[in-house]
Amino acid sequence: MRAEIQEAKRWVIKIGSAVLTDDGRGLDRDSIQHWVEQIVELRQRGIEIVLVSSGAVAEGMSRLGWKNRPEALHELQAAAAIGQMGLVQAYESCFHQYGIHTAQILLDHDDLSNRERYLNARSTMQTLIELGAIAVVNENDTVVTDEIRFGDNDTLAALVANLVEADLLIILTDQDGLFDKDPRSHTDAKLIACARASDETLEGMASGTGGRLGRGGMSTKIRAAKLAARSGCHTVIASGRRKSLLRTLHEENTPISLLVADEKPMAARKRWLAGQLQTRGKVILDAGAVDVVRSKGKSLLPVGVKAVQGDFERGDMVICVDESGNEIARGLVNYRAEEAKKIIGKSTAAIAVELGYFSGEELIHRDNLVVS
Repeated sequence: MRAEIQEAKRWVIKIGSAVLTDDGRGLDRDSIQHWVEQIVELRQRGIEIVLVSSGAVAEGMSRLGWKNRPEALHELQAAAAIGQMGLVQAYESCFHQYGIHTAQILLDHDDLSNRERYLNARSTMQTLIELGAIAVVNENDTVVTDEIRFGDNDTLAALVANLVEADLLIILTDQDGLFDKDPRSHTDAKLIACARASDETLEGMASGTGGRLGRGGMSTKIRAAKLAARSGCHTVIASGRRKSLLRTLHEENTPISLLVADEKPMAARKRWLAGQLQTRGKVILDAGAVDVVRSKGKSLLPVGVKAVQGDFERGDMVICVDESGNEIARGLVNYRAEEAKKIIGKSTAAIAVELGYFSGEELIHRDNLVVS
């Protein structure tokens, strides 16, 4: 038995387009009914469920008679808006048979990057769980732009897992899991049954491209596992083609990839910071500052910064890199870019002299800084 799965009481289940759609012919409603039946069984065992579901764009394409996924953003958004109606109707009708309420939640990056909206989303989802409703989460494709999208529902699912403090993230795809080679082109590819989510070698095994209907490839699932691990959440990557997968997930003979959260979970505020996908600039640290931030967990002072890149405002997220360009940390800055350029490399006492005011001795306070 797989203890990490057996002991998990709150699951986030992400179902991909390849699993939910009838080979590009819109939603496979028989498939949705099948997954709903298994989710109902899980609830009867006392497991709390949040769904992150793809399929809106694919359903919209089917309704519009489009054969290939459009590249133009406005066409994708139109397809998503039309398809979202069918997706929600399908889940609603299936869960209604069992007397279970469903709730539609559409999120965009701003909902999770703004601290107040993040906390509101967390409270709402927690309340839905307590009410016994199934939250069906998707990206709000109608309003997002390329600059502020999550990029794929694997990433969204991981951030939702952080948001609700899930024990287990399940990513259903069209493969049995992560292989050491692409099984579509290598017959000798071996399934990675269990690994640490933090294992840096996993990225090299992943195929980066998604399918015809979806955006996420295997590499996005690896990154999702790393994101989920920040709240102590384990990740399962498994095939949605296996009809009784959720019933047998805990059994050793069911082929899956289990990526174990092997590091100490971050505090809630640090998780929120780590989940920020949009950054406004970079600050380049000297060797001393790299050591202080990475090894000692201290704040970043202006004296340890050699250069500033980008145009950011106070409170924006920036990336901290070493002199070779390697990411060290990221955090919320206390000073605007133009102000930061005036005070870098200088002592705390020089801040007020250079700027005419003092907004703290730190360029980034340690409470607003998360090591990468």
